Amino acid sequence: MARKDPDTETPVDEAFRPTLAWMANEIAAGRAPHAANVPACSADIWDVITGIIADYGETLVTLPEASWETSVSQWHGERWKVLVDLYTAVEGRSDLVMDVDIAETETGFEYSLHLVYVP
Repeated sequence: MARKDPDTETPVDEAFRPTLAWMANEIAAGRAPHAANVPACSADIWDVITGIIADYGETLVTLPEASWETSVSQWHGERWKVLVDLYTAVEGRSDLVMDVDIAETETGFEYSLHLVYVP
């Protein structure tokens, strides 16, 4: 079970990684992630995300395992706030992060994409 420590940032729990990697790979492919446990973000939010990525000026690539060495999560009362470090073709690890909230549900976890940005 993922740690629920509101005072400490921790590595992203193993249970979250497959879905987060899928989400990052969908974004890298230019698609808004959407699945049973990943509600679609609004068209406005997707436009903001694609604009930020375009302005960044680099091409996102498939999320490597190395991302989990630097990505973090933290419990915020009813959900985890997760920042996943994204990678580009030229830079490797970029300054961009994928900001996702993860909530526990009766059937598992629900992942809500908030933004991709440079913190």
